[in-house]
Amino acid sequence: MSTTTRHLRTALQLAEQGIPVLPLREGKGPMGNCRACRKNVCGGRPNMKTPGPCGCAAPCHAWAAATTDPAILTSPAWGPAWRQAAAVAYHPGGAGVTVVDLDNVDAIVWARHNLPTTRTVPSTRGEHWIYLGTMTSPNAVRPGVDIKSLMSYARWLGPGTGPMAPLSDTVRALAVREPAAVRPVCRPLTAAAPVGGGECRHRSPVFLERGIAMAEQRITGAPDGIHRAVYRTFLAVLSAHGRCGCLTEAHIKRLFAAAQGKGESLRHCEDAWSNAAAALGM
Repeated sequence: MSTTTRHLRTALQLAEQGIPVLPLREGKGPMGNCRACRKNVCGGRPNMKTPGPCGCAAPCHAWAAATTDPAILTSPAWGPAWRQAAAVAYHPGGAGVTVVDLDNVDAIVWARHNLPTTRTVPSTRGEHWIYLGTMTSPNAVRPGVDIKSLMSYARWLGPGTGPMAPLSDTVRALAVREPAAVRPVCRPLTAAAPVGGGECRHRSPVFLERGIAMAEQRITGAPDGIHRAVYRTFLAVLSAHGRCGCLTEAHIKRLFAAAQGKGESLRHCEDAWSNAAAALGM
């Protein structure tokens, strides 16, 4: 079986499962726009959520070319692209999933300590962790970690192993930038432990203790970008532990102490905690 036939067969099998697919050229990049669409002078395809009536028959416009229609995949207009294809890609957001792309061993170790276990697919240098649900697709959310979901594409590397976990607040928090506009400027802040809404959902205090210890390590181990690291760590802690009432003032003091040990001011710690709680609706 030729490489072209193999890639096209894989694409058709995925399309039959409702997974939008497209060919990738050498270097894992999408096919370039056709001459009529070069530099997006056509305005883009409608499913790119950009203006323009482009109805180009070729696989233009990167992730937006992904389709589940076998008639399009096997059309003469797509023939040259499949002959050039080095791999098959898919649009995770179109398939209703989010891929956390872990690009190296350090990123994998970090994920195992900080993200919910989910379906895993080995990649060339690391792993893809796949969650059920969609979100925005920022790159470089931390060293060696990219998010691929809406308006993005990922290389198809196989179905993976393990059950697929729902997309959690912890994963969504990776894409959140600290909103400077909500920083209070007129009054001092104090950080209080959230009030729980019922019985603690954690089976053991060991789970909370491990979470706080890992949060301290994440802050103290941040090589740079400490402001963002502190905010994201607070966001992750609150998303995991903030709604059940198990956090105490002692836990918050430990997190603040770790941040201040990296040079953060008390005021910034209070602001970051307040902003993270506000972002989660607490």
